Amino acid sequence: MGQSLHPVLKRLSQAHWLSPVVLLLLWEAGSRSGLIPPRTLAAPSTVIETLVAMTLSGELPVNLLVSLGRAALGLAIGVTIGVALGLTAGLSRPGEAAIDPLMQIKRTIPVVALTPLFIVWFGIGETPKIALIAFATLFPLYLNLYSGIRGIDVRLIDAARSFGLNRWQIIVDVVLPGALPSLFTGLRYSLSISILMLVIAEQINATAGLGYLINNARDYMRTDIIVVCLLVYAALGLVADWLVRAIETRALSWRPNLIAA
Repeated sequence: MGQSLHPVLKRLSQAHWLSPVVLLLLWEAGSRSGLIPPRTLAAPSTVIETLVAMTLSGELPVNLLVSLGRAALGLAIGVTIGVALGLTAGLSRPGEAAIDPLMQIKRTIPVVALTPLFIVWFGIGETPKIALIAFATLFPLYLNLYSGIRGIDVRLIDAARSFGLNRWQIIVDVVLPGALPSLFTGLRYSLSISILMLVIAEQINATAGLGYLINNARDYMRTDIIVVCLLVYAALGLVADWLVRAIETRALSWRPNLIAA
């Protein structure tokens, strides 16, 4: 009997889902026993009930769509600017001299510290929220695309020239495909940063969105609603990363797979 249980216990000890489940059980037990007061942290069962209630009432979907709109618009602006700057700096020496120093200065400025300045410039409406997300997401795209272009093997360029390709053909057929993996890496970083900045941006006088729900819940000590919104933020990040990885797998199907299934 003991020998038959040994492999099962070994598999359980190596299971990735075990520690999260144990944590949830301890959390639930602490809440039910009174060790964790509801005002400090709501029980997992309460969080699930609140999630279902907010979804059925439409409160969560409506505010989620508002947050998604902010994140998508800010990310689209940041990605567009970042790609344009990365291409300009990566494909030309004058472009690099003009753009890269400014981008390095931008890198050293904490985006959160710009929040008061953006409020002064754009007010407290939607514009500063979207501007913060865009400003934060453009640098990962720029840096990874720039590095990807400059990291192309010179031997590939020489081989393309030996086949008679002109500069434009080399860029389209050699440089840009070779820089795609770096571009997708930058996009994944930008997506995660967009969710992070969404949390911060929605603290600026939001009248709708997940941040608005969190602010209201904080005022009424509703930790269950706060946890629900945090879980939604986390789910957004995971889904966005999964989507980019799926697109990357299709777009870069020509890459050799060095990791066995």
